[in-house]
Amino acid sequence: MTIEEEITDIEEEIRKTSYNKATMHHIGRLKAKLARLKEELQKQATAKSASKGAGYSVKKSGDATVVMVGFPSVGKSTLLNSLAGTTAEVAAYDFTTVDVIPGTLLYKGARIQLLDVPGLISGASVGRGHGKEVLSVIRNADLILIVVDVLHPEQYDTLVKELYDAGIRSNTNPPEIVIRKASRGGITVNSTVELELDDKLIKAVLAEYKIHNAEILIRERVTLDTLIDAVLGNRKYVRALTLLNKIDLIDPERLRALVDRFPEAITISASDGTNIAALKERVYNELEFIRIFMKPQGGLPDMENPLVIKQDSTVSDVCATIHREFVKKFRYARIWGKSAKYGGQRVGLSHVLADADVVSLVMRK
Repeated sequence: MTIEEEITDIEEEIRKTSYNKATMHHIGRLKAKLARLKEELQKQATAKSASKGAGYSVKKSGDATVVMVGFPSVGKSTLLNSLAGTTAEVAAYDFTTVDVIPGTLLYKGARIQLLDVPGLISGASVGRGHGKEVLSVIRNADLILIVVDVLHPEQYDTLVKELYDAGIRSNTNPPEIVIRKASRGGITVNSTVELELDDKLIKAVLAEYKIHNAEILIRERVTLDTLIDAVLGNRKYVRALTLLNKIDLIDPERLRALVDRFPEAITISASDGTNIAALKERVYNELEFIRIFMKPQGGLPDMENPLVIKQDSTVSDVCATIHREFVKKFRYARIWGKSAKYGGQRVGLSHVLADADVVSLVMRK
């Protein structure tokens, strides 16, 4: 029996089995085995792609990388041009018979790398349609744009499933589970919350992955699926925005129905520019950027060219961004702005900055 056939049989058995107290251990073992087999299938697909010389790496650039995901002909190329405008690069990264097309969005001082990847199709997670190569690019994204054709809203479910099957968890946080493997002592489960999963089920899942000695600390209520994710330890957690494209092709009533179905989605028309400005603002906000304006000693701050960094960054992060030697040579900094108690406050490396702060660094000679 092939791995694909085993997966099909297990999925069918899970579907036919009612979930209750009497069956939860059985279903737990089945789900753990299913995840393990899918992992093996993905490794086989990756090895097959490598043996054919397929695959490529796209060097990350700018302050963040945003990848556009969607079916073929959903309008991603048009969207790339709408977002990047005249800053779009003409080069493409060779991707066997298809390409990843890069562009650059310049917004509020941030330089955001945009990648238009080849369209995903059903079965991409196991290698169909260059799916493994495309998904490897998506795993390195700071933000995913899930682009859905308003005439084919069913595309959304397929895209999310392919991302999930490839180990990409959109809009979720890593589970608060710590697993420390040991050489002896069996499995010890500790938790700071009341759990729906009992020790027997947790041990059965771990056994499927040949973990028989470990200390488990669980800090939140978790599901069977999130427990399996924690055991595998290779899931990628990425923020994602859903875009309903081509809204110029449907009537207002149908659009309202789609908005009800996808309340968090952004409705756009890449071809005529509808809501593109709002999308740029949303992308910027989702990336959690702040702008820092640098001020030379005795001079005026540069308010035209901000340093773009992540929220909750410190003076140390600013130093490291400018030059790796700055942290070593740092004496102190002076801050003007929301994070300062008063203008020109003298602070150290651990000071947390706020958006639009002005920073002056003083270094040892």
